[in-house]
Amino acid sequence: MRRVVTFLLVAVAGVGLAGCGSDDRGAGTGPSADATARSSLTGDITVLAAASLTESFTTLAQQFEAAHPGVRVTLSFGGSSALATQITSGAPADVFASASVKNMDTVVAAGDAKDPKTFAENVMEIAVPPSNPGGVTGLDSLASAGVKTALCQPQVPCGSTAAKVFTNAGLTVTPVTLEPDVRSVLGKVTLGEVDAGVVYVTDVRAAGGKVTGIEIPTDVNASTSYPIAALSKSANAPLAAAFVDYVLSADGAKVLTAAGFRQP
Repeated sequence: MRRVVTFLLVAVAGVGLAGCGSDDRGAGTGPSADATARSSLTGDITVLAAASLTESFTTLAQQFEAAHPGVRVTLSFGGSSALATQITSGAPADVFASASVKNMDTVVAAGDAKDPKTFAENVMEIAVPPSNPGGVTGLDSLASAGVKTALCQPQVPCGSTAAKVFTNAGLTVTPVTLEPDVRSVLGKVTLGEVDAGVVYVTDVRAAGGKVTGIEIPTDVNASTSYPIAALSKSANAPLAAAFVDYVLSADGAKVLTAAGFRQP
């Protein structure tokens, strides 16, 4: 089936993020669990997902479409804060998968989703070019004025989670660039425009030999949770709910674990 994948790389300015709430994970059942439901699903849905989910959600969408002939899943990736703003501003979509509970809570508070479920967790890692021109050996290196570091913007989950890491380590890091999502940070590293970037473990794995990962000690590292929910204004609520269930299913967990995500 045809799928259009777009990347939303620019955060919408001037919109505050607020709210807090629960994101307890519920048990999901994949489309393969019920042949009758499988045959009844049809149509299209648009899934807005955090940029760090690019590879895993592309695989999940392909598998979901294969299980449901006649279904098409359109994926749009970007920073979770920007995606939340898109949703609360009225952008048409059916499912939201965020890299942060805070951004999901913004959508829930606006009445655009309810009952989100956590499906994955992620931790941070330092990415450097394979040649490591900055001689980065760990977090302490990033505090050096001679090391050019890229970070996500502070309102984006990868930016706020990196900030927690620096606080835990008692470090002050001054980035040379603040990027709108984690894949933009990774791109700066792969192009050699910076000496290091703080990204997720899953992004280092996805980049393969294009970057080298430097682990962050567990005692100072920080994690983020990924909630997912069908959107209240979905034009195809049954299909949106079925996709959410698939992400929460054992099949979904298998794909996410293979990409380096932790199960909640």
